[in-house]
Amino acid sequence: MNSQWRELLPQAAAASSSDAQARAAQFAALQSGSFAALAHDTGLIAVTGADAESFLHGQLTNDVEHLKPAQARLSGYCSAKGRLLATFLMWRDATADATIYLAGAADVQAAVQKRLSMFVLRAKAKLTDATATHVLLQVGGPAAEAVLTQTFAALPAVSLAAVHGTLGDAPTTLVRLPDAGSARALPRYLWSVPVAQAAQVWAALQASPGLVVVDSALTAWLDVHSGVANIVTATQEQFVPQMVNWEVVGGVSFRKGCYPGQEVVARSQYRGTIKRRLHLAHVAEGGAAPVPAQELVEVSDPDQPCGMVVQAATAPNGGYDLLVELKLAAREANDVRLGSADGPALQFSELPYEIFDPTEAPASSASAAAAS
Repeated sequence: MNSQWRELLPQAAAASSSDAQARAAQFAALQSGSFAALAHDTGLIAVTGADAESFLHGQLTNDVEHLKPAQARLSGYCSAKGRLLATFLMWRDATADATIYLAGAADVQAAVQKRLSMFVLRAKAKLTDATATHVLLQVGGPAAEAVLTQTFAALPAVSLAAVHGTLGDAPTTLVRLPDAGSARALPRYLWSVPVAQAAQVWAALQASPGLVVVDSALTAWLDVHSGVANIVTATQEQFVPQMVNWEVVGGVSFRKGCYPGQEVVARSQYRGTIKRRLHLAHVAEGGAAPVPAQELVEVSDPDQPCGMVVQAATAPNGGYDLLVELKLAAREANDVRLGSADGPALQFSELPYEIFDPTEAPASSASAAAAS
């Protein structure tokens, strides 16, 4: 978690789910109540300057030039070999300078920000650490929405929509996050709050009747059930975007120009057969908690890993829910274990979206899938 946020909002950072009763109450709030939490291990990069848009358009997997203030988009940053170095939720603010923000895993932010800055060259673009100026909160439920409507005229009606407002004289943005499938029926939001107003906003949320302050680690469960992968340090350069369904959730544009790794990504889509995909699974408790990049093995062939953990989160009823990257053949065999042939067995569930080819689907269908 970002240390400056922890110092700024100690009450939020201190939220604990260490005892069973507190954890049950917090999971209940995530599933069907109202909650607020510091965004779990999220970093934020601000990109400013006259060429910010064109610079990012040439670096990321998605279309930045047509990103409107009322939209947010998923995007990725790849190596020259087409392997993901980072995944982002991006949006632009509604002010005159039209800053573009990239929210991704906190543990990759510094390295990725430095790498992107190396390629700015003569472009009029500047990348800065926006965690110093903004705090990111995950909120959801009627009690949180009662606070949000004091700042925003309307709340985002669909996934990956964005609205803007002001807190004091500072701009603030609210993005509706991808829905978490059957794990949660109510919408959830990412709120970018200016640092100067963060304590005031947090106090208002805490005072809202029925709202539960949730341990940041537990909100990762909703992220897992959204089926939207998040690349961290341990999983950098492990996946071509299609291996983690990144093109299915709307994180890749096949109609834009070049970006690092674009040839590999396009070749995988048009000429190759995608043999590995992202899946949702559960493992029972037993031994150490699963971690990103932990290997998966098929019992019939335990000497050769068949995939790896992408994300893991504590599940409400015990054990862990996972996003895993896996060979399709191993998924069909349905006898996959965590870590070794005698490790916990993976129990698979359905993702909250269908797998489809966005290069073949009608534009309207692709847009709807990206917004769902």
